[in-house]
Amino acid sequence: MNQLKLKVKGTVFDLQRFSLHDGPGIRTIVFLKGCPLSCRWCSNPESQPKNLQLMYMSKNCMDCKQCLKVCPTGAIDFHLSSRINHSKCNQCGKCVEVCYCNALNMAGAIQTVEEVVAELEKDTIHYRRSGGGITLSGGEPLAQPEFTEELLKACKVKGWHTAIETTAYASEDALKSVLPWVDLVLLDIKHMDSHKHQAYIGQTNEIILKNCKTIAAAGLQVIVRIPIIPNFNDSIGDVEAIAAFARSLGVVEEIHILPYHRLGQSKYEYLGHEYQMKGVESPKKDHMMSLKKAIEVCGLSCKIGGIS
Repeated sequence: MNQLKLKVKGTVFDLQRFSLHDGPGIRTIVFLKGCPLSCRWCSNPESQPKNLQLMYMSKNCMDCKQCLKVCPTGAIDFHLSSRINHSKCNQCGKCVEVCYCNALNMAGAIQTVEEVVAELEKDTIHYRRSGGGITLSGGEPLAQPEFTEELLKACKVKGWHTAIETTAYASEDALKSVLPWVDLVLLDIKHMDSHKHQAYIGQTNEIILKNCKTIAAAGLQVIVRIPIIPNFNDSIGDVEAIAAFARSLGVVEEIHILPYHRLGQSKYEYLGHEYQMKGVESPKKDHMMSLKKAIEVCGLSCKIGGIS
């Protein structure tokens, strides 16, 4: 193994401990910023840009105006409902430091591999006892390929099981640099129709499908995940098409179908963005069961939400 580069920096926006649904055992999920896709239903919109972002939660604000006093660029504007003129904000974080009611928060922090590993080490006993490990998610981990590669290498040196959750939308070089350090790939496939894929997600799917084959050729364990989105990919035909492709890869035995939810809707308000899925309801349980059965008919195991 090449010498570890522990000082390589990346942008992390969350770290979630004691996860049971993103790989075997008890896991810690590291969420990285940056994603080339723009899914309308994204539950982590703060994950899409690579840069840090200031978020404003109006329900916490006491109108003390301490943020206004310390902002060096005039980005705090009490005439705006969002309180933040993002075109002026330089993400210095000075307003966050004086916001004692937590109305202002910074989405993301620049950290070194060494700093992230130090946090992960706190949960080593859980990985060892449960057969768990580390899962990198996002955003898209492959949008920060050097940081992702070095972080995974450092985790493998520790003896931890490693997984990545990826859309597979990345350069071939980025993908190949990361795969040698991965035990499990949680592979998001959203639609087989390229035109519909672009309309809802902002990119076509040719790169994704090509990279899926590269992942399969690496001989890794792969679980395909399908977010079930009403009026986009929630028909029997939609999931059958994805299941047929997944089976053709030769390494996929299991598919997880994840019902659409609105848990991230408030984040759009915090960022001053419009939520594009207003009025869309989550799929009913009986419909999810019918999709599950359709996938099983294709010869693959299927779980709803990754847990049932």
